[in-house]
Amino acid sequence: MTFQERLQENKFCITCEINPPKGSDAAERLEDAEALKGRVDAVAVTDGKGSVMAMNPLVMSHLLQRKGFETLLHVSCRDRNRMALQSDLLGAAALGIGNLVVATGDYASLGDHPQTKPVFDLDAVQLLKAVQKMESGQDLGGNPLHGRPKFFAGATVSPNPGREAALELQLLRMEKKIAAGAKFFLTQPVFDVQAFARFMKRAASFGVPVLAGVLPLKSASMARFINKNLPGVFVPEALIEEIGSAPDRVKASLTQCSRLVQELRGMCQGIHFIPAGWERKVPVILGAVRL
Repeated sequence: MTFQERLQENKFCITCEINPPKGSDAAERLEDAEALKGRVDAVAVTDGKGSVMAMNPLVMSHLLQRKGFETLLHVSCRDRNRMALQSDLLGAAALGIGNLVVATGDYASLGDHPQTKPVFDLDAVQLLKAVQKMESGQDLGGNPLHGRPKFFAGATVSPNPGREAALELQLLRMEKKIAAGAKFFLTQPVFDVQAFARFMKRAASFGVPVLAGVLPLKSASMARFINKNLPGVFVPEALIEEIGSAPDRVKASLTQCSRLVQELRGMCQGIHFIPAGWERKVPVILGAVRL
């Protein structure tokens, strides 16, 4: 059963993020992914996450699919204009990559090439509309395509942006993305379960599957870095103290993460792991919560 079929049949889904390597050798990333085989429904391949230059996600997705994984190809508007984005999408379709996660993208100034000139020719909503038009057999210029691509497109959302006005804006953007063709959502990392419950109470009316992002906290300093540098993501002080005072931080992190998954699983349609290098530990978490 495909990722799309599972979501459409309202089955709980597990996905995990894989970052392409910063180099031409993908062997280590592919080896990390092997730990996920048979444990996740799809692997999400990021597109220059955090504005850090890395291998093209289209290539990495192709390599993973050759290994038997179903992939979710992230497509960011930051680095490519509408011609390049459409070209990549046609290439993805030709390679049998049908699942997309469309995002506007992080600002280049945040990454390892801060001098980069950002593009942002389209935003996520406009790119979703472009996907729909391509599926109808035309490019954005109204020109006919030789062969219609078929995609299952999703998008991203921040479920805990802070103030009520920011939450309203996220919900409004979510509605626009759904109208433009988004069939599912991956969220930013969730740490505040009560805040996520409030978000889901509002978002449930849209009738679109939401997969909650789960990121293992490796240390208290990592948690404080997140609070300082990632807008829309907040780690409660109780979780920071728990991980900071633990004698075995790895064990504490996995326990904390398992507990979070257990609390979230009844609120949404799936879990999206953001392992930050801990791909091989995801099966441990899944085993602890019997997923």
